[in-house]
Amino acid sequence: MSLVAGKTLGVDATTLEANAALRSIVRRDTGEDYTAFLTRLAKASGIETPTAEELARFDRKRKKKTSNQEWTHPHDPDAKVAKMKDGSTHLAHKVEHAVDLETGAVVGVTIQGADKGDTTTMVETLVTAAEQVEAVLPAASGVSEVVADKGYHSNGTLVDLAAVGVRSYISEPERGRRCWRNAPQARDAVYGNRRRIRGRRGRRLLRRRGELVERPFAHLFETGGMRRVRLRGHSNILKRLLVHVAGLNLGLLLRHVIGVGTPRGLQSGVISAVCGLLGRFVVLWSGLERLLTRFRPNSARVAALSSHRPLQPAI
Repeated sequence: MSLVAGKTLGVDATTLEANAALRSIVRRDTGEDYTAFLTRLAKASGIETPTAEELARFDRKRKKKTSNQEWTHPHDPDAKVAKMKDGSTHLAHKVEHAVDLETGAVVGVTIQGADKGDTTTMVETLVTAAEQVEAVLPAASGVSEVVADKGYHSNGTLVDLAAVGVRSYISEPERGRRCWRNAPQARDAVYGNRRRIRGRRGRRLLRRRGELVERPFAHLFETGGMRRVRLRGHSNILKRLLVHVAGLNLGLLLRHVIGVGTPRGLQSGVISAVCGLLGRFVVLWSGLERLLTRFRPNSARVAALSSHRPLQPAI
């Protein structure tokens, strides 16, 4: 078994809270911060000297708040305004992984803008993963299957994957009855993907995607403490992500070689091995002691034989 097979890849993405606060964003056109911008709007609406309470009330009544086209952070332009999984709004980055579904190893990781859709970011992640697989397995046929959730389902994605000879296993959202009169190529790609995900292999791959693709997220961002990054800029964050991913893959390699993939597991494994070794030593020593007792010569018999006197019967 090799650590990388490189045939079937699972793709998924998540958002990381940026090391930047929303209250520090500035306008792209004027450079003013949010408080100054809000004060200017309040004065234009008739409030001559707005207080903090009046500004908060005025802000709640506004329909359009912030957009990445109008606002940016002065110290981290790569951070984008995005809604997190818990429903809150923060400046964030989007990280996307490509995982080998046969071994669980991460073969590609990219970090992109949090305002980009999954169908857009998937291209860069798959290209990165394909390059890594080719570097590790130059004689292999390359990536031939891609498994993803319904966020990656689109006509363009399925057509592009079919054009490069990659079979797609992407969950299809409920879109109702569709008209394919002017899009026969997209129809064939969508129907082919639908037929595959309903088959036995497609259902098995989607279950495996839920298991193996979510595991690196838990390892890196929950246990690893990177759900909120401490660096700024995509290049710096990507370096830190690559170190974390290398640790994950190293753990998989160690588990494959020695059966233990984490220091804690190694510690408990060593303790268990030592306890087992001590137990075997005690059992061996007990057996050896019984064996020596069985064949140990009787002192009275030895004395009688040495004096040539018969033994006295026991009363």
